Amino acid sequence: MNETETDVVIVGAGPTGLTLAYELALAGVETLVLEKLTSRNRQTKGGAIQARTAELLESRGLLEPMRRRAIPGPPVGANFALLPVPLDCGPWDTRYPSPVMLPQWEIEEVLEERATALGARVRRGAAVTAVEPDDDGVTVTTTDGGPPVRARYLVACDGGRSGVRKALGVPFPGRPGTYLAVLADIRLSAASALVPRERGQISTLTRQANGYWSMLIPLGDDRYRLTYGAYGREDPTDLTRDTPVGEDEIAAALRAVYGEETVLGGVDNASRFSDATRQVERYREGRVLFAGDAAHIHPPLGAQGLNLGVQDAFNLGWKLAATVRGHAPAGLLDTYHAERHPVAARVLHHTSAQRVLADPRPSEDVAALRDIFTDLMRLPDTNRYLSGLISGLALHYDVSGAHPLTGRRVPDAELTTPDGPTRLSALFGPGHAVLLDVAGLIPDDVRLPGRVDLVRAKPPAEVDLGAGALLLRPDGYVCWAADDAEACREELPRAIAAYLVDGTD
Repeated sequence: MNETETDVVIVGAGPTGLTLAYELALAGVETLVLEKLTSRNRQTKGGAIQARTAELLESRGLLEPMRRRAIPGPPVGANFALLPVPLDCGPWDTRYPSPVMLPQWEIEEVLEERATALGARVRRGAAVTAVEPDDDGVTVTTTDGGPPVRARYLVACDGGRSGVRKALGVPFPGRPGTYLAVLADIRLSAASALVPRERGQISTLTRQANGYWSMLIPLGDDRYRLTYGAYGREDPTDLTRDTPVGEDEIAAALRAVYGEETVLGGVDNASRFSDATRQVERYREGRVLFAGDAAHIHPPLGAQGLNLGVQDAFNLGWKLAATVRGHAPAGLLDTYHAERHPVAARVLHHTSAQRVLADPRPSEDVAALRDIFTDLMRLPDTNRYLSGLISGLALHYDVSGAHPLTGRRVPDAELTTPDGPTRLSALFGPGHAVLLDVAGLIPDDVRLPGRVDLVRAKPPAEVDLGAGALLLRPDGYVCWAADDAEACREELPRAIAAYLVDGTD
C-alpha cells in the first residue's frame, strides 16, 4: 500500500490540533490532521477563551467568527478557585477583559473551516495504531484502512489519554485523580428557584447539597451545562471514566441539589472526568512533539485547559514551519519545550492550589484560608496578579535581550501607518514576524528575511509602546526592542538571525 506523504501530521482535531493546522497551513506547510472520531463531539466542554488566547486568535482574524457564536449573557470576569471575587483584566490593557464563552465544538468548527481553506486536510475515523519515528521523519499507521502516513514531523494533540504517547512509551508522570465527576449538556423541562437563570460570576452558579457539589451554567432557552460530583460516599469500585452516564444518574443529582421541582428534559451528551495532574517531561522526542492535553493535564479549575493548548499551538506553529521550510536557526524548535513546559508546570501548580481552595467540604483550616484568600483577592495588586496568571496576559518568555520588553506581549494599540489607520493585531494576519518602527529608527535599506514585515507606524500620542523599535515574533511576543538608531544597527541583525535565517523565503 502506498504511503501518504506530508510535511507534518497532527494527531487530534481538537482546538490545539486545529489551531496548529491553521498556523502551519498559513505558513505554506503541507499538513494532515488525523482524528479518531468520525464526527465532531458536540459537547460544550472547555469553551472559555481567556484574554491572551483571544488576543492571539484576533491576530489571525479567527476571533470574530467565534464571538458571533458566543453564548449570550453579561460579561463576567475570570475566576480563581470558584471564589466570589471576579478577576479584573482591565489593568493589563486588553480588549478582552472577560472570557469569550462558546461551546468547544464551535471553536473547532471555525478553526477547521479556516485551516482547510488554507490547504490543511482532516482525515476522520483514523485512530493511530502505530508510530514509527526515525532520523528523517515518522510513519503512522491508522485503523481506517487508509494508507500509512509518512511525515517529516508528528505533533500529538490527541488528549490526556494520547494514543501517540502510549505508542511511543512516553511516560506521563504526575498525580492520579482523586475523584470522578460528570460534565453534561442537558435540557430542563422544569426548574426550581435554585436554578440560575443567567450566566454570572461563577460562585453564583455553584451549589452543594445532599452529598453533591454542582455547577449549572445557562446556555440559553432550556439548555444548561451541568458539572457535578458526589462526596460523602465512596464511588462504586467499577466506575471508570468510560462508564456511561445515565439519565437517571443525572436526574438524581439535579433533584438532590436543585429540588424535586427541577426536572430533567433530556441529555444531549455526558462524560466523566477526573482531577488528575500530569505532564510529560519533554515536549519533543526527536521528530515527535506533544501539545495540549497530550502534554499536560490538570484539574479543570480557572478555565485553563483549552487556552493552554491553543497557546502551545501558537508557540509551536511558526517554529515548526520555519524548521520544515529550512530557514530556522539551529535550536529554534527546541525553544518550544523550553518556553512552554514551564508555562504548563505553572498552571499545574496553581490549579493544584485552586483544588484545595475549591474543596466542597473544606476542613476548618481550609475554610479559614479561603476567607482570607477571598479578602486578599479584593486588593488591587492581588487581583491583578491572579488575573494575569489566569488570563495568560502576564506570560513572559525567557527571551535573551537587555530590553525590559523582550519576551513580553504588547497591548493591541491603534496605529497610523502610511497606508492608513490599523491595529497592532492586524499586522500579524499573514503569520509573519513584524518589525515595528514607531520612532524612525530603522534605516530604509535594512535587509530583512521574507517572513519579517517592516511596518512604520505611530500610536496615539497618549500611548507608549515602551520602545522606539520592536521586533515581534509571529506569536506576538517581543524578541528584540531598542530606543536608539545605534542599537538598531548593531543588534537588529543578530536578533533576526536568532529566529530566522537571513535569506529568501
